[in-house]
Amino acid sequence: MIVEAVGITRRFGGFTALQGVDFRLAPKERVALIGPNGSGKSTFVNCLTGVLPPSAGTVRFEGMDITAMPAWRRARLGLSRSFQIPRPFGGMTVRENIEIPLTFIAGDRAGLAAAADAILAQVGLLSLSAVRPRTLSQVELRRLELGRALAARPRVLIADEAMAGLSDSEVDEILDLLLRLNSEGIAILLIEHIMRAVMRFSERIVVLVAGQKIADGTPDEVRAHPEVVRAYLGE
Repeated sequence: MIVEAVGITRRFGGFTALQGVDFRLAPKERVALIGPNGSGKSTFVNCLTGVLPPSAGTVRFEGMDITAMPAWRRARLGLSRSFQIPRPFGGMTVRENIEIPLTFIAGDRAGLAAAADAILAQVGLLSLSAVRPRTLSQVELRRLELGRALAARPRVLIADEAMAGLSDSEVDEILDLLLRLNSEGIAILLIEHIMRAVMRFSERIVVLVAGQKIADGTPDEVRAHPEVVRAYLGE
């Protein structure tokens, strides 16, 4: 496994947001994490990426215990994420928005513009490299957000609701991009509410409800799981 989490529990005072969640992600695998609002998805991702420490449990990356490792070190190992709400540097160009994380990862400016352009080409924004982010459409902003995550040269990409608020055709654009990135060797964990996107993308689906994992299997297995049906549709 490239990522493995065992017994992840996270408490906020007297509230338990996650309770003993186990998770695994193999190299080059495509997995979706789904669940109703408030199910603990964001808290779990924050524990994986180092934004929050778990109250109990262990996170490993390629067998290395990274439970106490800060987020920036996890990014340098190859564990990267995009965010649901893009927040680019508004005063910089699209290319400069990619160059900033590239500098952080690489530590020098040699070949920076060429490396940034390669990522922009990868996410379909090379022709817009000189513009400011405020001129971008919503789907272009999502592409830029994914591009900034790719600047870490990840082996694992966590895409957090990268398709929220997009039209059907724009959802397909982002899906195609994520599938292409996966075909290039990046394992992807997708957090998403758009079920047609989840079903098309996923090799495996993990379901959280009220901070606990209730299902983990193929799309067909999860779709037929009685607890999943109950969580989404009620009794």
